[in-house]
Amino acid sequence: MGALNHKRAIITGGASGIGAAAARLFAVEGAALALLDRDVESGRGVADEIVRDGGQAEFIACDVTRAADCAAAVSRALGSLGGLDIVMHSAGIIVRRSVVDLDEADWDRVLDVNVKSVYLVSKLTIPVLRAGGGGSIITIGSGWGLVGGPQAASYCASKGAVVLLTKAMAIDCGPDGIRVNCLCPGDTDTPLLHGEARQLGVPEESFLAASARRPLGRIGTPREIAQAALFLASDASSYVTGTTLLVDGGGLAGG
Repeated sequence: MGALNHKRAIITGGASGIGAAAARLFAVEGAALALLDRDVESGRGVADEIVRDGGQAEFIACDVTRAADCAAAVSRALGSLGGLDIVMHSAGIIVRRSVVDLDEADWDRVLDVNVKSVYLVSKLTIPVLRAGGGGSIITIGSGWGLVGGPQAASYCASKGAVVLLTKAMAIDCGPDGIRVNCLCPGDTDTPLLHGEARQLGVPEESFLAASARRPLGRIGTPREIAQAALFLASDASSYVTGTTLLVDGGGLAGG
C-alpha cells in the first residue's frame, strides 16, 4: 500500500477494462487520478467509486483521437492534479477483420484510437513530466503487437506500432528522467475480449475457452494487468525504460 503516494496520474481509457482496473489500484496505492474516456456514464462511475472509497479521482470526457479534445482534457487534468508523474495510455479498440475484409474507415479508427492517441496525449504531457523532473509513461501493446494473429490486421499493425513508438519515446525522453514502457497483455477478461466473439460470429463460451489455451490455463483478469502497470508506474521500476513487459499467462512462451 502506498507505492504511488503523492503521485499524480492521467489514464486514458479509464472507464472500463484494464484502464479502470489500473485506476482503482493506483488510487488504493495513493495516486490522484484524472480519467479520460468517451464513455461518460462508465467513466464517472469509476471516478465516483474511487472517491467513495477514499481516493482522489476526476473523470474528464475526451475523444483521445482528437487533438483539441486531448488539449482541453489534459489542461483540465493538470489544473486539478497540480502536476503530473504518470501517464497510462489504456484507450484501445479491436476490429477482427483481414486486410481484404477491412473497411478503410475501420482501419483509420483502430489506428487513431490505438496509436494516434498515444502520440497526441504524449505530445501534451511529456513537456509537463520534463518540467517536473521526470515520470513514467505506460503504453498498452498486446501479444499481437509482438506476433501476428488471424483476422486482426489493423489491431496487429496498431499494437506493433505502439511497441516501437514506446521504444522511440524512451530513447528521446530518457535524458529528462522520463521512463517509457509498453505493457503487452494477453487475452484478458474485458469487454473488448467478449466483443471479439461477437465480431467473429462465434459462441462466446467457445471463444473464451480457446483464449484460455495457454500454460496457465486461463485468461487474465484486468487487475492482474493493472498489477504489472503498477510496477511500471512506481519507483520499483526506476531503472526500467524502453522495455516490453509481456503479461499473457505464458501464451507466447512457445512462440
